[in-house]
Amino acid sequence: MNAMQVTEAGGDFKPVELDIPEPKNDEILIKVEACGICHSDAFVKEGTMPGIEYPRVPGHEVIGIIESVGEDVSKWEKGQRVGVGWHGGHCHECESCRKGDFINCENAKITGISFDGGYAEYMTAPETAVAGVPESLSSAEAAPLLCAGITTFNALRNSNLQPGDLVAVQGIGGLGHLGVQYAHKFGCEVAALSRGTDKKKLAEELGADHYIDTDATDASEELQKLGGAKVILATAPNSKAISSVVDGLSVDGTLMVVGAVAEPMEISPFQLIMGRKSVKGWPSGTAKDSEDTLDFSALTDITPKIETYPLEKANEAYERMINNEARFRVVLEVG
Repeated sequence: MNAMQVTEAGGDFKPVELDIPEPKNDEILIKVEACGICHSDAFVKEGTMPGIEYPRVPGHEVIGIIESVGEDVSKWEKGQRVGVGWHGGHCHECESCRKGDFINCENAKITGISFDGGYAEYMTAPETAVAGVPESLSSAEAAPLLCAGITTFNALRNSNLQPGDLVAVQGIGGLGHLGVQYAHKFGCEVAALSRGTDKKKLAEELGADHYIDTDATDASEELQKLGGAKVILATAPNSKAISSVVDGLSVDGTLMVVGAVAEPMEISPFQLIMGRKSVKGWPSGTAKDSEDTLDFSALTDITPKIETYPLEKANEAYERMINNEARFRVVLEVG
């Protein structure tokens, strides 16, 4: 099979021919149809996550068809279309798993980091990492929902929202353009926050009721004019920008951070105390959360904006993503 592999930290994606892997007893062999390129793939390419073994095939937004299953697999069968996201399976045996907290499993795997991912024509994955894919979603459109989609969907549905609440989505990029759609379909009043006016029309088409140009106005003041946001979904990977909007929260409002960035935020205790405000973060989710995301997206006609590349152009596609030249999501179409 053909694959794009990173052979060392800091190296490019190299085209290689590998043997098609054999699934272990608890694994599934998937013929890959599409794999999204995510900013987290930089962990593999640059070697910034401890414990990565090279060579490694990245990719954790995978959609494909089951080619075969291991002896102990009972839920899945050949021919089903499935997805594999960031959460690469859990053990069912550790203390976290016994409590049902699979995302913090002590032996959890990460797709494309703990084992080879979807920048290849075939891959294997543990049964506990696999989600079913609705027929109405194309493979290329479904792929980004396994990271950008699940991250925003899961964060919002765990924010104690009610229909009619004001939700502000900060950043209308790869994550934010999905966050606007999910908040709208949840029945919330949606304010889109972005620099300039380039994305105003699109944000409104996606379901935003208000558009706030953060270059021209103070976003917190504008949100307070609307009554204050019950939730601000911070998707922009900029700590200073995230810190600047906390005063736009309503009483008991939550700043929900999903834009992964290493720099610290600057928020004073006084800002939180006076309005009983809180700051939370949310990871992606388990395979069940992936399936919920895909099902809800299919039911409500939510799809990501994508640009596609063939597998052999993974380097070009990755550079588009990592340099913020791609407006939304980048997907490799495989096979």
